[in-house]
Amino acid sequence: MSTDKMRLLLISAMYENGGNITHRLFDGHPRMLVYPFESQLGTRYVVDHLTSFFPVKYRWPRFLLGSSPEEDYEAIIDEECKVRSKTPRVSKFRHVPFDLDDRRRREEFVRLVGSEPRTTGGNVAAFFRATFASWENLARSGEETVWVGYSPVVVVDAERILRDMADSLVLHIVRNPYSAYADTKKRPVPLSPAAYMAGWTFCQQQALIFRELFPGRVELLRYEDIIADPAGTLGDYCRRIGLDRSDTLGRPSWNGAPLAEVYPWGTIRLPDEETNRKTACELSPPEIAEIGARAGPYLKLLGYEGFI
Repeated sequence: MSTDKMRLLLISAMYENGGNITHRLFDGHPRMLVYPFESQLGTRYVVDHLTSFFPVKYRWPRFLLGSSPEEDYEAIIDEECKVRSKTPRVSKFRHVPFDLDDRRRREEFVRLVGSEPRTTGGNVAAFFRATFASWENLARSGEETVWVGYSPVVVVDAERILRDMADSLVLHIVRNPYSAYADTKKRPVPLSPAAYMAGWTFCQQQALIFRELFPGRVELLRYEDIIADPAGTLGDYCRRIGLDRSDTLGRPSWNGAPLAEVYPWGTIRLPDEETNRKTACELSPPEIAEIGARAGPYLKLLGYEGFI
């Protein structure tokens, strides 16, 4: 399927770095079609040197050459959306109205893929198109030109994304590692400081490298700058990619409805500067020292020296 007319913007962020916040801030923009939950595009066929480092559901997908369109669709993990559609009572998003029949979406995907030679970019484009075509209670402006998804850590696959979809963009969000790790600790089974910071530093390294290799197509924004002035910071980014600013960028929403807090889309409940600094101070002095040491030169590179 041709991907020439799909302008896909994928948001990336290490865990608890503000990816969900940014995703929800983009939600109300009249020129954007924003995926309802994390767009977990990965498949179990993703096997490379990073497979043991990051969950495959967050990676850019791979498909089997000999499979059918139906098998390609089922291979895409998309856990959050499929659970909410198929078994809404067990979904953490069961409280929000969401009318999407996954069987209809699957049929639309197969129709879109059609008889043309299948490609990764074509499958991803068909998946996004099928989702929005099947979302019955989607609030639309009729002016949308950019499709927006969020897959944590997907910046590590930026080179493949840009190759597979000629008009695609990657926006990576980074947050100071102290607040980020403090929020990560609130998960039922948190990562150790060593494991978390290995992922955090690798994501920032990849984002900085790809920003240099693909200027204008890969960008990096700080979470701290976004929460200080969401409409201004994200509005400036929108202008750089050819979109107008919008007042909606100043408040998080879901399907256009304002959210009092971003949870359960992410662990960060209140995206404001005071909460961000208080969260960093939840760490013990030994934890602060270890996080700082493991962040190494990225504290200076990203403007976080002296943050805590």
